[in-house]
Amino acid sequence: MSSNHIGRITLPNGRSLSRMAYGVWRLSEATDHSVNTNLARIDACLAQGITTFDHADIYGNYSCEELFGHAIKARPSLKDQIEIVTKTDIMLLSDKWPNTRVKHYDTSAAHVTASVECSLSRIGVDVIDLLLIHRPDPLMDAQALGACLDGLIDSGKLRGVGVSNFMPWDVDLLQSCMKHKLQTNQLELSLLHTAPFTNGQLAHAQQHRMPVMAWSPLGGGRLHSQAGTPGTAAARLALKLETLARAAGTDTTAVAMAWLMHHPVGVVPVMGSNQLDRIARFGDAARVPMDRQTWYELYELANGHEVP
Repeated sequence: MSSNHIGRITLPNGRSLSRMAYGVWRLSEATDHSVNTNLARIDACLAQGITTFDHADIYGNYSCEELFGHAIKARPSLKDQIEIVTKTDIMLLSDKWPNTRVKHYDTSAAHVTASVECSLSRIGVDVIDLLLIHRPDPLMDAQALGACLDGLIDSGKLRGVGVSNFMPWDVDLLQSCMKHKLQTNQLELSLLHTAPFTNGQLAHAQQHRMPVMAWSPLGGGRLHSQAGTPGTAAARLALKLETLARAAGTDTTAVAMAWLMHHPVGVVPVMGSNQLDRIARFGDAARVPMDRQTWYELYELANGHEVP
């Protein structure tokens, strides 16, 4: 195993994800999103042990799943090498859904079932490894949704189900109406968004032995772009991140990911980039030393004060 091989993490159902995931939401924004270039991005991930690919039906105005699917069609053997995570329930104002008058959430059984069929078709696979409910829906009928999700797992179209952006009570409500266990909660989590460490989301996930996926793990790029802006958390963190990166022979992105992955809940950062050189360095996080006091040094800098 190479020094930057990222390893794996086990889900409650016994299946596993890679310790990092590649987020495809920017594929449609790339200057080059040809099949060969997307295959090169996938190969750069696989070389580091990153086998989990994070989608959502809405990414790229409902186009990113299809772009990824073209790569799978060109190389069908990928189906046996990767895990597909995708999401449903956000309804965008889009020419793809001309009857949508307002952005909203739809967790109805009819919509979720149709969304799964569309994702299977666009990506070109027979089964989705994890379907996530993208946002809590104030109109969610938990019993109807739970029965629908159980049915999709039992039918073989899904291997597992999780949620995204749910608070503990949202997770408990849906879980109470399902026979299959929820597998993950994908949350905004980074050095610039630390609330889940103390608001109950990570505690609840750890209680239920449920790894967490972290979206925007670099704060939407602000961890780097605001490093020179006085008064920001990114500026407070910059020197320490750079010092740790130099000591590990890597960059500040790897240190920030190692910080997230040190948490005992098991955090899977969802990394997004179209640049091959950046993708090739994602696995460097695996070789960044992180101990308790270093973790707290970064945590205090992120929050601007020492812990009580």
